[in-house]
Amino acid sequence: MQTEPQTQNNPVAIWLYCVAFLVLLIIMVGGATRLTNSGLSIVHWSPISGIIPPFHMDDWQREFELYKKIPEYTLQNRGMTLSEFKQIFWWEWAHRILGRVIGLAVIIPLIVFAIAKKIGIRDIIPLLAVAILVGFQGLIGWWMVSSGLGGDMVDVASYRLAAHLGMGFILLGLLLFLARSYKIAKKTSGPKSIFWSLALILVFVQVILGAFTAGSHAGFGHSDWPKIDGNWLPKDYFLLSPLWHNFTHNTQAIQFNHRMMAYFIFIVLLANRFRDRFSAKTKHQKLANLALLTCTAQGALGIALLTVFTKFTPPNPIGVNFGVAHQALAAIFFGVTVLAWQTSEKKIS
Repeated sequence: MQTEPQTQNNPVAIWLYCVAFLVLLIIMVGGATRLTNSGLSIVHWSPISGIIPPFHMDDWQREFELYKKIPEYTLQNRGMTLSEFKQIFWWEWAHRILGRVIGLAVIIPLIVFAIAKKIGIRDIIPLLAVAILVGFQGLIGWWMVSSGLGGDMVDVASYRLAAHLGMGFILLGLLLFLARSYKIAKKTSGPKSIFWSLALILVFVQVILGAFTAGSHAGFGHSDWPKIDGNWLPKDYFLLSPLWHNFTHNTQAIQFNHRMMAYFIFIVLLANRFRDRFSAKTKHQKLANLALLTCTAQGALGIALLTVFTKFTPPNPIGVNFGVAHQALAAIFFGVTVLAWQTSEKKIS
């Protein structure tokens, strides 16, 4: 019978859980930034000086004039007032400043714990990897933003949005994995369940599909359910050529893929819990039940979004709130799946 390792109150684990919470928070703020069309309001990347926002009217006017030069303004927001610009500016500024806070929240405690010898030599490598990934995420963020600053683009490229969101989820998962590893006194390093390894991959793929759905605005159209555009199977699934463009540019195909993956993950998790009779005797079984619960809630919220977006299309506050909730619950579901995978064990018969 599987027994849970004895736990200890490890300050390193608490630190990593706190950073994971900050990553969850920035995922939510990033969702709000996207849904309020604020992501392109700051058209330059200034890692140091960008910490200080505009205070004087001349500073605000300078930022506004820079924004007026990009396609989002000239093609979509021409005539926007300075007051309206300030509203979208603050969302993007908050998103960027939170990224810097996360960087400091990783680097400073890492140095302190290393000096205090709270971290072993073997543990420094994965923690340094976290720090490097945080910095790399900032580069990906600017790479994403830069895709919407030229040509006729009024939004960032979907594949760059997917890369940015995907890296955020990888960071969240790595932080939770490391935090729990520090939380248990006796670390387990045995092979993980094949089922939960595949489940974790599927959930991450669903996150990427969700990013393409958001980036292409596929969530705003095709709003009927359970059918899509009045049909059980999309008629325009292979509309574009070459064929692979349908997976990245065809909004009907993109949303259909997102729906189908959601159904598949739900069925897989439900079958797993039926097999174990929804037992909750161990930490892993409790996490497995929680994974199914969050998956169900996320699916229900996704279906509700289809109706909400037709009536309250973002940047309407109702649509924004629903969209942020959907992105936040996705992160929670992913985090629970990571922990369910980490506490699983490969059955050897």
